[in-house]
Amino acid sequence: MTMQNFAHGVWHPSGGDGLLPTIVAFHGHGAHGQDLMGLAPFLGGGRSLLLFPEAQYLLQPGALSYTWFASSGDLRRTPEEFERVIGLVGEFIDEALVRYGGDPERVALLGFSQGGSIAYRLGLGEPARWRGVAALSTWLPEEAEAAGHAADSAAIAALPILIQHGTQDPQVALDRARDSKTRVEALGGHPDYREYPMAHQIGNESLRDLAQWTQQVLGVTPEV
Repeated sequence: MTMQNFAHGVWHPSGGDGLLPTIVAFHGHGAHGQDLMGLAPFLGGGRSLLLFPEAQYLLQPGALSYTWFASSGDLRRTPEEFERVIGLVGEFIDEALVRYGGDPERVALLGFSQGGSIAYRLGLGEPARWRGVAALSTWLPEEAEAAGHAADSAAIAALPILIQHGTQDPQVALDRARDSKTRVEALGGHPDYREYPMAHQIGNESLRDLAQWTQQVLGVTPEV
């Protein structure tokens, strides 16, 4: 089973009947599967299933520090490696939705930093499949742009895309986010682009906006 390729965290809301609206959240380089779990009560109105897959490759023995792609020495990861991981992640999502009761018709993707490149690629590759893509402190990789060119432009135009970035981000330059916005627009997308006075992080203001966005795209109301 492909789920065995990924350790993962799950946040399952209490109560509710039927299949659950779902958010799949991808952590960044050097983090781990539980890194974003603190966001769970705030997203999807507190009524959504959240899945937190963990990258396969350990960076530092003895530390919870992982990366999504294999590389050889100082070489960058290859396009083939990127697509291999995307294939495994897609299978993970399919299997996890069945196991945990997620609604395949109501799935949003969220990715922070390196995880955002995965969210972009999945979202733009199959834009009609997802309720939305949240790209946080990240960039649009060439593989995602190529997948977007091959996809249905009308579906990309209809796909809600939220881009959030800190104006003081020292790790992923702000210009990369602005360039990503321009390239998404060239594919026919209409991203909701927002900048915040923060570094490489999810701040209070960006979390508030992200929470509202997830409620909107998944069509849920927050718990009272």
